[in-house]
Amino acid sequence: MTDTTVLVLGGTGKTGRRVANRLKERGATVRAASRSGDVRFDWDDPSTWEPALTGADAAYLVDAQDKPGAWDAEAALRELSTLAVARGVRRLVLLQARVTELVGGKSLIAGERAVQESGAEWTVLRPNWFFQNFDEGVLLDGVRAGELPLPAGSGREPFVDTEDVAAVAVEALLEKGHAGQTYELSGARALTLDEAVKEIAQATGRDIRYIPVEHQAYVDELVSYDVPADYALFVADLVAQIRDNKNATPTDTVRRVLGREPRDFSDFVKDAAARGVWNT
Repeated sequence: MTDTTVLVLGGTGKTGRRVANRLKERGATVRAASRSGDVRFDWDDPSTWEPALTGADAAYLVDAQDKPGAWDAEAALRELSTLAVARGVRRLVLLQARVTELVGGKSLIAGERAVQESGAEWTVLRPNWFFQNFDEGVLLDGVRAGELPLPAGSGREPFVDTEDVAAVAVEALLEKGHAGQTYELSGARALTLDEAVKEIAQATGRDIRYIPVEHQAYVDELVSYDVPADYALFVADLVAQIRDNKNATPTDTVRRVLGREPRDFSDFVKDAAARGVWNT
């Protein structure tokens, strides 16, 4: 399917830009969509949906899972998926999360059924927390400041590289054999936040500490920084998945799909440290 045209939602995001780059390397025509890019797509503006979908053979879907306020992910994805099929999109790959229970009152898998019932070939990706949360995401500021306070206790998480997630997504978008699959994607080993931060500290030569905090104290702290209360609870509940070891068991999905082992966290840390991303 190298002559495929693929719409990539979140085309400038953590996974989207990597999916787009890998698709281009495979010879696919890529339509990287975002709210302000050449191909516009805005979940809050349904008038942008049809122009983005028209002419695409496949689509990589990233839901606005972490959007503050009321958000009906299932309804939005159902409407989009129905429109996609009507416009000739034959294959849908949906990025969700390896979280099956409510966080902050929201379901991170709410839209899966809508995509599965769309009539298109579908694949669902459920990754663990990304490596890249440490160097380009929600954990970056804390690492740079030298203290990472989180309500994760001593729970373990098999963090996964977004490059591995993107590689699996591209296989599902371009190759046969992935239709009807739900892929849980993890790294090869589960780490506590303390262990992860110590690896970063060692690689950077800096004093960086993980500080376990209470759940409600963390919510209150975020709210004190003008974070909306519902979003603060969402983030705290998501971190609590680590604390409670909800998804602590590594999966072999990356190896099964790609024929190689997932990237190790230590290799990510060495590369990120060499780029100076955690320098102050």
